[in-house]
Amino acid sequence: MKSLRYAGMLTCAFLIPITVHAAPPPEVQVDYSADSTMETEGGMTMKSRVYHTTNKDRMEMGGSDGMTTIIRKDKKVMWQLMGDMYMEMPMNDSNANGADAFEIVEQTEVGQETVNGMKTTKSKVVAVKKDGSGKFGGFFWTTKEGITIKMDLLSKEGDKKMRMTSELTNIKLEKQDPALFEIPAGYTKNDMGAMMGEMMMGGTQSKDRGRSRGAKKPGTEEGEPAIDVNKMMKGLFGK
Repeated sequence: MKSLRYAGMLTCAFLIPITVHAAPPPEVQVDYSADSTMETEGGMTMKSRVYHTTNKDRMEMGGSDGMTTIIRKDKKVMWQLMGDMYMEMPMNDSNANGADAFEIVEQTEVGQETVNGMKTTKSKVVAVKKDGSGKFGGFFWTTKEGITIKMDLLSKEGDKKMRMTSELTNIKLEKQDPALFEIPAGYTKNDMGAMMGEMMMGGTQSKDRGRSRGAKKPGTEEGEPAIDVNKMMKGLFGK
């Protein structure tokens, strides 16, 4: 679970441009969507669908039964959507997470390569966590528009080491629907405890909300969970 948490933190870090004292990477200059595959040497594979527009990102994991993360840099907030609920987390210095937790100490251009039909610049990057608890190093392949097509990293947190690779495929440079970066109508705001409770126990409240909206969620018959945890995990990790 610790490796999974750290892999997730690194994934979010690359959705948000990393803060660098010397020369920060350019903001992505185009709208795009793509399929993302992240793998670790421990055998974990996490597949997702990602979308980007100016100052906004969306990552869908596990399909309709999984979890969606929406990052709104314009509002300095991140939303986690699951089932018909969402959590809201501020993006600020006090809860330094993802990219804000790291400081790049080395960044070197290696050369030019074509990856999945996209021309990229390969760079070597070494970064450390600001609290000294971990670091990572490896290679990034980035297009002239600022899209990171591929990553190959080795990270360390305490005495734990983890190799991680990530790659974008099926990349489409096209205008994205603004609705992708908003909370859908009818979603209820909850904290982590409430969301996990409903995910594990099924929750009658979710069913009642669906009835009040005149809609019935598939797979929520009497006695069944509102969110199929096994199905969600299979969608997240391809197992």
